[in-house]
Amino acid sequence: MKSLSVLVLALAASVPAFANPQLAQQKNCMACHATDKKLVGPSYKDVAAKYAGQKDAVDKLSQKVMKGGSGVWGAVPMPANPQVSEAEAKQLVQWVLSIK
Repeated sequence: MKSLSVLVLALAASVPAFANPQLAQQKNCMACHATDKKLVGPSYKDVAAKYAGQKDAVDKLSQKVMKGGSGVWGAVPMPANPQVSEAEAKQLVQWVLSIK
């Protein structure tokens, strides 16, 4: 029984946690972004389309979520989000990139 518990824990640790709209709402992402329309920033669908197939997209966009950025989507800069950890940023970006 103990080995089964260890196996279950190992499998759970190896499966990435995926973000969802609730995490995006909790981290205030939805104040500037929507899934299917431009608000202050681009829609998540537009972001997913722009970065589709780019191998470094998760790492690149995770840094932008945490540190902010400008110039890619126009004149309005994206502010830094210090309330978002690196793990949460990666989860959020993976979710955004999965939107069709």
